[in-house]
Amino acid sequence: QKIKEILEKYQYLQWEGVTGNLHVPSQAEWEQLLTSCSAFLFYGMERFVSHIVLNRLVAMNIPKCHLVILLDLVRSKESYRRITNSDIHKSCLHIALERPTETAMLLSLTGVRSIIANQWYTTLQENAERLEILSENLLSIGRTTGQTIHLLQK
Repeated sequence: QKIKEILEKYQYLQWEGVTGNLHVPSQAEWEQLLTSCSAFLFYGMERFVSHIVLNRLVAMNIPKCHLVILLDLVRSKESYRRITNSDIHKSCLHIALERPTETAMLLSLTGVRSIIANQWYTTLQENAERLEILSENLLSIGRTTGQTIHLLQK
């Protein structure tokens, strides 16, 4: 619901992507969105990198993407079951690369200029509040990412 509100409020922006739970984006969709955007927002369950093929992300070149916002790390019974089943097939190193700091480093190495991300697990409500603060300050007021993060930390 929150993402729908944001998309409607800022409809003058050229939004492109996948919303809702109509389908799970394919690896090709993730790559197309990441390489063609100037800003990328992930607002979803569990770890962002668990949704894409890590080896393909590492090989990507994303210099046009100025900002990635990862409002992830939300857990439900269903998402925990999915991630647990997925993690069984991954090495410990691979799982470690999906942690927030490592994800930020990988995105930085692909060319992303700024990354805003959760550092620990959170709730849908808290992420909805963060999204509201981020969109209001970045899109309406015109604050910088640094100024906006400073407000979020308060």
